[in-house]
Amino acid sequence: MNIDHVATLRNARGGTHPDPIAAAWAAIQAGADGITAHLREDRRHMRDEDMTRLQALCSSENIPLNMEMAATIEMQDIALAISPRAVCIVPERREERTTEGGLDVAGGHNHIAPIAGRLADNGMRVSLFIEANEAQIEASASTMAQVVEFHTGAYAHALDAGDQDKAAAVLKTLQDGAVLAHDMGLEVHFGHGLTFENVGAIAAIPQATELNIGHFIIGEAVFMGLEAAIKDMRTMMNTAREVVK
Repeated sequence: MNIDHVATLRNARGGTHPDPIAAAWAAIQAGADGITAHLREDRRHMRDEDMTRLQALCSSENIPLNMEMAATIEMQDIALAISPRAVCIVPERREERTTEGGLDVAGGHNHIAPIAGRLADNGMRVSLFIEANEAQIEASASTMAQVVEFHTGAYAHALDAGDQDKAAAVLKTLQDGAVLAHDMGLEVHFGHGLTFENVGAIAAIPQATELNIGHFIIGEAVFMGLEAAIKDMRTMMNTAREVVK
């Protein structure tokens, strides 16, 4: 469960309400397997002290905290200080509303690999947020990252636009990428733009071991409550996984 947008709501008015750590606690109580939070360079939602408090909560509950971060020395050093269970290195541009597209591990290998290695050497599970294409998967496998998280935004956007053919093609790319990554020894995660309507096909990919979902659940929580939104999403994921079995 990604709780970034609880912090976005808080920051819209300043102050301390709503508290993203309270949202993390509620998500854990509702059945979330882990908490994800992105500490952006511009601190547009999560703050440094949020991450410290989240790590304390997740550690006390034996729940993994997954810190999303840019491939910078500043963020590397913050992760080393906080020591979350997991980190996910993502592309970051200040002008974007949210992360759009995957990290160019192939093009930035000489910069990304040492950061991934330093974090992995310090006991963190390192994930790289990439597109599901062969070059990026192979480049990721040549770092010390243990995980790739495939960007599912193109799939979600195609379905939103009613383009079933494009959605099917993107889904096939995600499926094939999952097979390749798994065969190369990488754990496979998915995230971005997942909703009640589109999560089933992604959760049904046999190699999928984790889905990161945030914005949609926070949006639905406005109408149905956070616990109900998380439980409904979990039910849909579990139903899709039963088909795989």
